[in-house]
Amino acid sequence: MKRRDFISKNGLLLGGLSFAPISAFSMPNGFSKKEFVSNRPAPDMRTFKSLEVEKTIKEVKEIIADKEIAWLFENCYPNTLDTTVDYEIIAGKPDTFIITGDIDAMWLRDSTAQVWPYIPLINKDDKLKKLIQGLISRQVKCVLKDPYANSFYKDLTKKSSWQSDTPTPIPGVHERKWEIDSLCYVVRLSHEYYKLTGDTALFDKDWDSAMRLIVETFQTEQRKDGLSPYEFTRVTSSMTDAPLFNGTGRPSKPNGLICSMFRPSDDATILPFLIPSNIFAVLSLRQLSTIYKEVLGVAIFASECEDFATEIDTAIQKYAVSEHEDFGRIYAYEIDGFGNKIFMDDANVPSLMSLAYLGAHAASDPIYQRTRKYLLSSANPYYLKGTAAEGQASPHTGKEKIWPMGIILRVMTSIDKQEIIQCLQMLKNTHGGTGFMHEAFHKDNPEDFNRSWFAWANTLFGELIIKIKNEFPEILAMKFEG
Repeated sequence: MKRRDFISKNGLLLGGLSFAPISAFSMPNGFSKKEFVSNRPAPDMRTFKSLEVEKTIKEVKEIIADKEIAWLFENCYPNTLDTTVDYEIIAGKPDTFIITGDIDAMWLRDSTAQVWPYIPLINKDDKLKKLIQGLISRQVKCVLKDPYANSFYKDLTKKSSWQSDTPTPIPGVHERKWEIDSLCYVVRLSHEYYKLTGDTALFDKDWDSAMRLIVETFQTEQRKDGLSPYEFTRVTSSMTDAPLFNGTGRPSKPNGLICSMFRPSDDATILPFLIPSNIFAVLSLRQLSTIYKEVLGVAIFASECEDFATEIDTAIQKYAVSEHEDFGRIYAYEIDGFGNKIFMDDANVPSLMSLAYLGAHAASDPIYQRTRKYLLSSANPYYLKGTAAEGQASPHTGKEKIWPMGIILRVMTSIDKQEIIQCLQMLKNTHGGTGFMHEAFHKDNPEDFNRSWFAWANTLFGELIIKIKNEFPEILAMKFEG
């Protein structure tokens, strides 16, 4: 079924029961949560179907002793496929458009993250493999359209709902917030697809043009001459919705790092050098170097990518690894090149917490462990403790709301079984009776949450449960409180 038809037919029922009021989940018509009836759309209403995903749901649910966690997994893991996919063949090639959920636009970051848990299955399911091929193709089109944009429409003539932004987004662009990680996620998806399948057909002329444009954009945003073509302003009451100084950001001193005017939360950075995103760029550039050297045989560009990665990594170690008075040498979150640093984290990915998840560090690395210890302490202004849960937050949702994504990433990067159990208990207790993850919930009241239909968080929860199954299956044999 086409996504547009799904939206038209289902109206407010997107994401299962996503837009129903909280009371709808509190035992309507005698319903008890102990029954745990699936919140998935009916099969004929799902936007994409995969036999391997259905098989995985069945296999994983069978070993989960806690019925509520099994229910959450069944609802969340397939949510991207169930509700957000528009797949078709265009000009003889697969084309996949993945909306983020409750916003009818595709983010480069979210779209990669949303399908990531399904990628291990692509060699068993040709339909799923073509879905990923189509998403790579669609992302290439987006990059070539505007490498500074973070989100797009499928209809390339559609005008943005942010027409009052300066500069006005060109048709087909939803929003033009410059975020390093948006382009990193494009590389991440292509590299993982190739690594798993060995399929080189995606590395065509358009793909090559998009990758070279990504590298060129990164180089431009090093701002070694102090200049950038990028600026962004918005008429808004939110101070985090645009950079200062007429949309150009605070001053920065060139040091080899890449400036990012926005974080993965789509909030403006405070200091221009966003460290988790620069670390992500190092990974992406090295992935490109490998592809161009080993597959495409383009030694000069491969060396350019590798040298660029080394330049950024050297700058990170020199300027972003800093002595904290309580935790020793850890990563700062943002710096400006003048010696100013911000110590915090944001629950979105890439974050400092997610570095082990992304593959930048082993979970046991000393610098990562020290940084992680800081992030989970009261010294981190965005680590919140409430009566419902504790976990990483984001300035994007204020001072009192915890992100399920932050708790999930804590588990993803943990080597402590008791920590994993504690976090899984919190996730079970804080879905607000909906059977889905959310963007954020109030630390003292899980029923006060943001975004009923946030497909990335849902699918990430599914990825987490599969990881626990593979590494600590005995945890899924437990029954949790509540």
